[in-house]
Amino acid sequence: MENQANMPAAPGNYTENQMLGVMLVGLGEYSSGQLGPALKETKHCCLKAVASGDPAKRKKWQQEYNLKEEDLYSYDNFDDIKNNPGIDIVYIVLPNSMHAEYVIRAAKAGKHVICEKPLATTVADCQRMIRACQEAGVKLSMGYRLYFDHFNQEMMRLGQEKVMGNIKRIIADDSMDVGEKNQWRLKYQLSGGGPLVNNGVYCVRAAQYVTGEWPVAVSARFLPKTDPDKFKEVEEGIEWEMEFENGLIASCVSSYSRNGNLLRVEAENGWFELEPAYEYEGLKGKTSQGDMDFPAVNQQAVQMDDFAICLKNKEESRIPGEMGLRDVQIMTAIYESAKTGKKIKLQLAPADNLIHI
Repeated sequence: MENQANMPAAPGNYTENQMLGVMLVGLGEYSSGQLGPALKETKHCCLKAVASGDPAKRKKWQQEYNLKEEDLYSYDNFDDIKNNPGIDIVYIVLPNSMHAEYVIRAAKAGKHVICEKPLATTVADCQRMIRACQEAGVKLSMGYRLYFDHFNQEMMRLGQEKVMGNIKRIIADDSMDVGEKNQWRLKYQLSGGGPLVNNGVYCVRAAQYVTGEWPVAVSARFLPKTDPDKFKEVEEGIEWEMEFENGLIASCVSSYSRNGNLLRVEAENGWFELEPAYEYEGLKGKTSQGDMDFPAVNQQAVQMDDFAICLKNKEESRIPGEMGLRDVQIMTAIYESAKTGKKIKLQLAPADNLIHI
């Protein structure tokens, strides 16, 4: 383990009105289509730097966001960010298998970190990432944007407060047509899995934040492959059930060959649902008592601002890395169940600072 005395000091002691500098690592579709534009709307942080292996992408971002030459990084000189005091937060937006390496490198550079989902491709890597951030004295947060969406917040309230009585059943579906076959999501070495880790993680998380509880067991099965060549490395689709302590079952599905976007909760005295439930915008909700009516928000802008506020106030993120660890543990068990045909009982690792479900 590196001597902490030789590590850069973690940023801190921010002023209330200070704009914290964000670095985006990985300039793919999510960065260009969502995070970059969101950082034009944030009130507590702003885009300060980018990292990419593509010089043309770095130049394009420099021009669009008026970045300085010294704030453009390749993966080769990434560790030099330790010498850039303008970078407070590093947002990892890389293929899943690269998350662990770059979260750990960012932590060693003394920077706070946001990591896109899933936190990593193995439980062991998740634990290494969390430990590295703890040792460096920096905070690690997940890119779980739905915690800042009004519709999903209402689902949490209705479920956790048992507004319509005890929950009897949950149905969750997050599926999409994945598109062309030569993309990183379909390469196991980069993705660590198929639709479960890319889309299904939203169902895994939703079942927990609606109930306010952890699952105790999972059962799963892979769906038939209609295109074995395209899906030769990852599953095309998967169905699973998450069982909770009181016997409640969340029935979930995720596929790469059709579209689906639903979160439905059936309770003793009514029901409530979102469809679509997990999109960046255009969410719609209704209940047995009437439609939900909430203003739209830029989920990513509010998410990044919330983390910046947490850093200013020296508070824990409501979506810490430990939450990502729990979800990787659950998804690992789901894959084990699908492969073996057996129900898998969950033994989730302790997470001392996991303050939200």
